[in-house]
Amino acid sequence: MLAKKLLFTLLFLCATFSLAAGKPKLSFDEFFDSVDISDVQFSPDGHSLVFQTDRADWNQSIYRDDLWLYRDGGVGTLTQLTQSGHDSAPQWSPDGRWIAFLSERKTANDTSDDSTDTQLYLISPNGGEAFPVTAGDESIHSFAWSSDARTLYFSTRSPWTREQKDAYKKEWKDVIRYRAAERGDMIFSLDLADALARQAARGTSSDRSDDTIGSSPGARVVATLPGRIESLSTSPDGRRLAFLSSSISQRVEKVEEFEIYTVDLTNASPVHPPHQVTRNQALEQCMHWATDSRHIFFEVEYGSVEGKYHDTQTRLYWIDADTGEIKRWAADFEGAVDVYALTPDGGVVAPGRLRTEVQLYAQASPSAPFSTLAGWPGTYEEISSATHSPRIAFVHSSLAQPPELYIAESMNTLQEARPITSFNKFFKERDLPKGKPYRWTADDGATIEGMLLYPPGKFEARNLPMFVFIHGGPDDVDDVAGNLFRANWYRWAALAATQGWLVFQPNYRGTCGYGDKFLEQMVPQILSRPGKDILEGVDALVKDGIADPEHLAVGGYSYGGYLTNWLITQTTRFKAAVTGAGAVENVAEWGNDDNSLDDAFDLGGLPWEVPQRYQDEAAIFQISKVRTPTLIVVGADDIRVAAAQAYLLDHALFNLGVPSSLLIFPGEGHSLEKSPWHGKIKVREELKWLQKYGGVPAQ
Repeated sequence: MLAKKLLFTLLFLCATFSLAAGKPKLSFDEFFDSVDISDVQFSPDGHSLVFQTDRADWNQSIYRDDLWLYRDGGVGTLTQLTQSGHDSAPQWSPDGRWIAFLSERKTANDTSDDSTDTQLYLISPNGGEAFPVTAGDESIHSFAWSSDARTLYFSTRSPWTREQKDAYKKEWKDVIRYRAAERGDMIFSLDLADALARQAARGTSSDRSDDTIGSSPGARVVATLPGRIESLSTSPDGRRLAFLSSSISQRVEKVEEFEIYTVDLTNASPVHPPHQVTRNQALEQCMHWATDSRHIFFEVEYGSVEGKYHDTQTRLYWIDADTGEIKRWAADFEGAVDVYALTPDGGVVAPGRLRTEVQLYAQASPSAPFSTLAGWPGTYEEISSATHSPRIAFVHSSLAQPPELYIAESMNTLQEARPITSFNKFFKERDLPKGKPYRWTADDGATIEGMLLYPPGKFEARNLPMFVFIHGGPDDVDDVAGNLFRANWYRWAALAATQGWLVFQPNYRGTCGYGDKFLEQMVPQILSRPGKDILEGVDALVKDGIADPEHLAVGGYSYGGYLTNWLITQTTRFKAAVTGAGAVENVAEWGNDDNSLDDAFDLGGLPWEVPQRYQDEAAIFQISKVRTPTLIVVGADDIRVAAAQAYLLDHALFNLGVPSSLLIFPGEGHSLEKSPWHGKIKVREELKWLQKYGGVPAQ
């Protein structure tokens, strides 16, 4: 019997090896055809799902945003709900009869090349064409359904009349009045029956020839605010509307601009004075009413509700909208809490980042345990729950499993969840790189961790050429190196490994998922401390015989580029560097960055308070030590890290005679989301650069 078992095991392993060996490697073009899934929303009864996909449209040179609908009914059906390529943020009506969403689609009469304002649309899950329910010259910033599904609330910048617009243009022409021309938002209500009647009179066409300059037809002002309104949420009892304010300029400069307010919808006054609920040093996000209609959930990634501004891992709270009392959920959890969903009994289910894994956790109340749910290894994200069903939906991936959308009948049956999409199945038909965590000890005794991704067919091989691929953030949950699958211009480790590199992704000090103390240890040494962690990891891999010291390269984007720029001033061991959207100087970066609060906290003060540190932690003042050939990429319209930083680095390297090249992507901001070709060309040239100077033969 034992011999038979051993024979069976041997045959199984041989078959598995043969199957893997027979798979072709992932090609460069295939890598960029992945599909991202987001904004997953269960219908109230739990029998249907609407969600958004994002994919490259190479013919139109855009990223398509489309909505999809999954419906149960014996055999589940998945259909594409919208076709415009510009649709996002779907929300079910509480009665399940309608799906509202935002769209930047052009109408029949709009033939211009100018950008289109974002408007609010409706579509029936039972079929038919989508149609707009808002109009006017201002984009919709956020929206929410009333609890009885009879009203839609939405926010826009305070609209101007045609006379106001003409007068402003006459006086200022094309002059940009920075800050002075900014104006706050208004919240409007729109009666659904009236909107449907107007649509019936208009017909099925999406023609908006009756649009007006100003607010949408039939809309009534609910409230006004000096700032921008990022999020709206209606209490389940229908009595109050909560909203989250932010900066008009969409720059994070003053923490006081980010607060939660409520509006009393039972007040007969036509314009309701908002009531400020929070008063703290935090940037609230992900706001939702609790099922009790008294508490409001929110998360904090930047700042603190407990005192002075202080960055921590992402935390989950709720606040009593009447008394202002705040309680923290998952208070004993060592890691970071990702975007949560509410359960029908008033609790939460949320992904929790702990080291290289993101698992699902559940909690019934702030005092109850934040308990791990039994699931699969890897990364859970995009969680959705149903109002009247125990079902949950989620996106799951791992190093060997591309992301797909799953449904579980309850939180206790995650391992029995079934996939309802197969958008990325072709990745499973390729010989994907294998990986594992790697740990080393820093000079101060701290244990640091990262991920190793091996070339296909070389798992745990030794003396490999190594590419140190540094994640951005640094403390964003989505940026951490871990057991997940990503295939895009920003996360291309799998492609680099397929090209023959051992990819080392270090989770240096400042990374979330390892406790608040670990994250805070990068302050105020925002480059030198993480930089030491990374170089000590490289030393350990060379000492262990895993990495070839003669074939080392380094690269990253955003904070990863920031650290790359620093590291090439600290060592000449890297044969090649690829850096994107990374600063080399801190004063100008603080002045231009759209999140300068974070910059000042990480550096321990404002530029005029700690000027020496701004210089000490800047690559430009040590740039004369660089010998590494460096490829630089940047979006021409980047605000977070201005293109001037890339010009400065390139100019310095050119002056020093160090081989360098600068690629500038027109019209692109920090996220390179205008054209998929830009990201594809970026990675193409980065791989060529690594091959040319890193000495790895073409695969």
